[in-house]
Amino acid sequence: MKKSLRTPRQLLLQSLLVEARKTGGMTQAELAASLGKPQSFVAKYENGERRIDVIEFVDITAILGVSGAYLLARLAASEENSPPEGENTMGRDE
Repeated sequence: MKKSLRTPRQLLLQSLLVEARKTGGMTQAELAASLGKPQSFVAKYENGERRIDVIEFVDITAILGVSGAYLLARLAASEENSPPEGENTMGRDE
């Protein structure tokens, strides 16, 4: 399997993480500070300049308060266009 920063699933992961951060009302700088990383760390994975590993993914989703399992399920089912109207699109605990 070829690794790429531009595959459809990688692009979807980036957009899901950006959506989760913005929905949670966090800036890149705030998320980065919570992770103990520079703001450029968040900017680079959100813009597709770097990949994140599974531990970073778990830390990011925990800070954002979203279900990592839900985001991965969305990624696995990426051929679906969008969730039904009214569905909790971020898997947040409400």
